[in-house]
Amino acid sequence: MRYGMIAALLLGVAAAPALAEERDFCPERPGLDTPPCIVDKGRLQAELGLADWTLDRQPDSRTDEIDAGQIQLRYGVTDSTELRFGWTAYGHVRVRDRATGAVDRMSGTGDVTLGVKQSLLDPGGDKLSIALLPTVSLPSGGQAIGAGDWGASLALPASYPLSDIFQLELTPEVDAAVDADRSGRHLAYSVAGGLGAKLSKAWSVTGELQTSHDDDPSGHRSEHRAAFSAAYQFGKDFQIDAAAIAGLDHQTPDVEAYFGISHRF
Repeated sequence: MRYGMIAALLLGVAAAPALAEERDFCPERPGLDTPPCIVDKGRLQAELGLADWTLDRQPDSRTDEIDAGQIQLRYGVTDSTELRFGWTAYGHVRVRDRATGAVDRMSGTGDVTLGVKQSLLDPGGDKLSIALLPTVSLPSGGQAIGAGDWGASLALPASYPLSDIFQLELTPEVDAAVDADRSGRHLAYSVAGGLGAKLSKAWSVTGELQTSHDDDPSGHRSEHRAAFSAAYQFGKDFQIDAAAIAGLDHQTPDVEAYFGISHRF
């Protein structure tokens, strides 16, 4: 009888569901693509852009934009769903007229963005992973870097591991983008794709390309970019990153460089 009870106890332990394993740390910084992975249920992840500089040289002007405090908070509400909040604390734009040398400067905060990322396949991002990401932006920012009206976007981020080292990434997106005159919306769309490499437990790098098209009433434009980014992970829950983006045509800003940190609580 005693042995029967022991055997039943062992069988019960073996049949009990295993505790859910913590997912690998998966920040959305850096890069042009958006990973489809979902933050663990009940965990908060903070991603902070410390500094971001963009240079756009046109025949009649030069524009420098510096942003700081680009905050994104991600919270896992279920095993396959996360809620998102984004905001830029400070932006400074300097525009110099090439003909006259006159300089205009503007500073202010950015708009608030709210979103939900819903996993459609493999929320951990270990195999073929796909997610749906609708986002809405609220016109809370100033004239410097705020859009002036509400906007919305829908992205379908996806990833696929080729091996223990390499991973393919793809992010198509369609936007209801705010018009250049800061009132009303128009169609814009883009697709980014890249190849990521996990060089070690700490180091990862990614190369990406992006093409986008914007149907603003003031003039349609297409842009093309190439990006290289690197990240270093300390332990399981903290990462630092840096990225450089180059414009591949005259309509795209010449260069963008930024760095930041991510932490999972």
